[in-house]
Amino acid sequence: MNNTAQSIRVGLFFILGLALAWITFESLNGGRIFKEQGYTLIAGFANLKGLKTGDEIRMAGVKIGSVASTRLATNRVEAVLTIDPGVKIPGDAVASVEQSSLLGTSFLGVSFGTPGGAVLKDHDEIQTRPTVDLNEVIAKLGSLGTKLEEVLGDFGKSVGGEGGGGNLFQRLDKLVSENGPKLTETMTNLQDITAKIRNGEGTLGRIVNDPKLHDELLASVGEIKLAASDARNFMTDAKGIVADVRSGKGTLGVLLYDESTAANVKATVSNLRTVSDKIASGQGTLGKLLSDDGLYLNAQATLKKADRALDGLDDTGPITAVGVVAKSLF
Repeated sequence: MNNTAQSIRVGLFFILGLALAWITFESLNGGRIFKEQGYTLIAGFANLKGLKTGDEIRMAGVKIGSVASTRLATNRVEAVLTIDPGVKIPGDAVASVEQSSLLGTSFLGVSFGTPGGAVLKDHDEIQTRPTVDLNEVIAKLGSLGTKLEEVLGDFGKSVGGEGGGGNLFQRLDKLVSENGPKLTETMTNLQDITAKIRNGEGTLGRIVNDPKLHDELLASVGEIKLAASDARNFMTDAKGIVADVRSGKGTLGVLLYDESTAANVKATVSNLRTVSDKIASGQGTLGKLLSDDGLYLNAQATLKKADRALDGLDDTGPITAVGVVAKSLF
């Protein structure tokens, strides 16, 4: 009887051990001992950043698979993913290594992608993107803290007065003490100036307080603007004239840019110079009239004879008068 009860107990413990072993195996393998294993995807990274075999694959926080293995490839590392058979992942979905807690627990997060598009098939490669490493962030925060300590140390030295020049507050107190009378005098002068302006004294005070002067100033500014507008119009017209001259329009444009007209003008000027040179040298009739005194004296004598002949015409007849005039002249 005792042997039978002992055998029963041993059998029960054996069965219980098998059950515990099965439960443990199911837990470690995601409960897939009797399930379909799903399909495989490949995810390539420059650094897995703590992702290891058995870590979960999540989409929007929902587990859709696990990391079957990790391996080294050319210039990268790859994670072999096992996706549940009922989950369809779009072809433009992106996978990234995420941190689930500050303790460093990692999982692979997968985005939704575009619904209705082509889906990834067995042994396809899913797109990936690098993620920020928590260790790098902590290292940067540590360097930032070091720099902040250096800045605070420099500020403390400035305020504390290290270097023999006294601290910042002592310097400010010394500056105010040494320049106190000057500051007081300056403030008094400023008060006098503002009081005069308020009372309408001086040019600035009148401008501020006299509406008539203010209106006249505005009118003057308006006139200045009008004059500037007229000057602008004049410059525009001048530019138009210059443009016309450059294009050969008008007399001035023809003279400056028409080669034939310019040649004619040059020839005319040359002829005028030749004529003036001849007249100045006494050549020709006009030159002789201007430079020959004998011709002038002859003309003067002839006029005198004509004058005497006309005086003798009073007592003679017409025929006789003609003869007298001819005799007087010739």
